[in-house]
Amino acid sequence: MPTQLALPALILAALLTGCSAPLPPEAFANTAPTFDPLTFWTGRTTSWGVIENRNGAPTAIVTTTTVATPEGPDALNMTQHVLTGGQDTTRTWHMRRLGNNRFQATANDMVGVAQGTASGRTFHWSWTWATHPNNPATNLTMEQWMYLADNNTLMNRTIITKLGIRVAEVTEQFIRQE
Repeated sequence: MPTQLALPALILAALLTGCSAPLPPEAFANTAPTFDPLTFWTGRTTSWGVIENRNGAPTAIVTTTTVATPEGPDALNMTQHVLTGGQDTTRTWHMRRLGNNRFQATANDMVGVAQGTASGRTFHWSWTWATHPNNPATNLTMEQWMYLADNNTLMNRTIITKLGIRVAEVTEQFIRQE
């Protein structure tokens, strides 16, 4: 009889573990180097990454080139050229520091405002991407986790969802040009 109960308990434990929430950004507070998004993005960065569908199959390569200039001590204006599967788009970001390691941003293809938190070597934020600005039914939620490897290298993991269902993931490496 105990064996019959052990299997359902193991399955339940595996399911609960698989559905657990990621660590909050504060869990990385004591990691170094410290990531300041405004400092990292100032100047020119490039990236290369892969988009995977919900089953983990690669579907496209994504590359970006970003040029950013400060707007005072606590704000930044960024122009990002995104090339995905042969389609070139331009995203214009306006990011600002709110204090207490909190940031927010707007962009030309964003619904509302992105909200984020930096902690240690990590930065986490979420925002809504208007894939077709006049059709809210096509909006996607972007949840991004950025990890600073060193002062010039950043790994980004983006989880893309629609109505709470994971539809794709992007893994990309950003290099800050000196």
